[in-house]
Amino acid sequence: MGVDIIFETHAMTTDDEAGRATGWLPGELSADGRRWARQLGERRRGDGLNVIFCSDLDRAVATVELAFLGVRIPVHRDTRLRECDFGDLNGAPLTEVLSRQAEHLDQPFPNGQGFRQVVDQAYGFLCDLAGAWDGRRVLVVAHPTNRWALEHLINGRPLTDPVAAPEHRPEGWAYALPSGWAGQRADDGG
Repeated sequence: MGVDIIFETHAMTTDDEAGRATGWLPGELSADGRRWARQLGERRRGDGLNVIFCSDLDRAVATVELAFLGVRIPVHRDTRLRECDFGDLNGAPLTEVLSRQAEHLDQPFPNGQGFRQVVDQAYGFLCDLAGAWDGRRVLVVAHPTNRWALEHLINGRPLTDPVAAPEHRPEGWAYALPSGWAGQRADDGG
């Protein structure tokens, strides 16, 4: 059976609109973001979701709260779904953070973390998901680097493929986590 994962990025923030990399800062949904969050709820309410997991950062929580207001689907906040901590560069121009990705795969950003730490956190999350939610449909609302981690862990995409700028896709991204996935890990060679 496996776990049917639908991944959505949090809705547009004022930082996204200003071209800033929010990182571990809370972030605030913009007017367009609040509208997008409500549309997310309209799209996904009849989607057969069994549970919703989201980052515990404010922008992801606000997205889920707006999208699923009054809907009886369990929601779990998970720190392992946080955006990369860009440390001293939290709130810096996104172009600056993206231009430094290659040097921070393993080496943490000053006073932050490296991208592989985000992958390691996602790995633990997926192991738990595979163990507890087999045969279920799960919505995950998180951040662009979390999607990058899922691409690596589930689809084998190399970590050396750069993370793109934040992307909001109305249809989200679909992932199939096979039964028994727990404990398997994509080649970390790059």
